[in-house]
Amino acid sequence: MRELFTDAQIADFLRRSYFVVDGLWFIMAEQERGFDEAMDLDEAVWGVMSKVQARRAKEVLRIEGNSIQDLARAFQLKLASEGYDFEVESTGGEVTIIVRTCPWYEILKSSGRMEIAEEIADRICAKEFAGWIREFSPEIEFQILNRLCVESDGCADCRMTFRRVRES
Repeated sequence: MRELFTDAQIADFLRRSYFVVDGLWFIMAEQERGFDEAMDLDEAVWGVMSKVQARRAKEVLRIEGNSIQDLARAFQLKLASEGYDFEVESTGGEVTIIVRTCPWYEILKSSGRMEIAEEIADRICAKEFAGWIREFSPEIEFQILNRLCVESDGCADCRMTFRRVRES
């Protein structure tokens, strides 16, 4: 039966299902418990999900190290799998990921939920990136320089910089 479908069709189906289930559970939690509690739950879920994704990416890519470059390579698998349009700039001990199109942002726009975009950027994205970093090294820090989904920032992209914390 598998030969009836291409790998791209299967990946697209699974990616879309992943986004839909995330949105549906959030909407159901919001209806049942209110927005604040739904956000608290979402933050907790993405704190664990980032750990699971980072470990799986390391396994799939056979990454054994914990360098910033290892983190960037693994994180790119996540971004590519979810359909982000992004590029990576690496200079010395720093890696910057530039996201031009974010599927989560596009979903918020198409569903008319832009009013929650800034809180998602502040809470969920930050929690997710921190979870990825914890799976690689406590000596790595990140900073979100631009946020695409926060209209008051007026940015055309998201920029996240990862760097090794210098020990004194």
